Amino acid sequence: MRVMHGEHTYFMTIFGIQKETLDLLFQMGRDAHPNEFVALLKERDGIIDEINLLPGTVTGEKSASLFFDMMPLSTHLAGSCHSHPNGVLLPSDADVHFFPRAGRFHFIIGYPYTQLDWRCYFSDGQRCRMEVIR
Repeated sequence: MRVMHGEHTYFMTIFGIQKETLDLLFQMGRDAHPNEFVALLKERDGIIDEINLLPGTVTGEKSASLFFDMMPLSTHLAGSCHSHPNGVLLPSDADVHFFPRAGRFHFIIGYPYTQLDWRCYFSDGQRCRMEVIR
């Protein structure tokens, strides 16, 4: 798959996110509310289908952070997901600083955590279209 991003062309192996995985992320957002949560996402055969919660993760009402020393050594790391309990689906400056450390694709899910309350971004904070695989 070839994706255009500005003037750059990227060749990627990520084709989408599994619907069940996205549904689980919404449930994690509801369960953590009013706090944020953060997790890493892994892919298999180009489909994001696994969520990794790292030991040492710190969550609160305004932020969540990972203990990067606990990141698994894997070539299948696709990116991250975190929630915005305030419902804003745009990445903050802190998010854009975090993204490059945790893969290429980053999901933000927001309150009220329904099928319409998510966005995907590239590591530089630019919006990315991501297919939901049923």
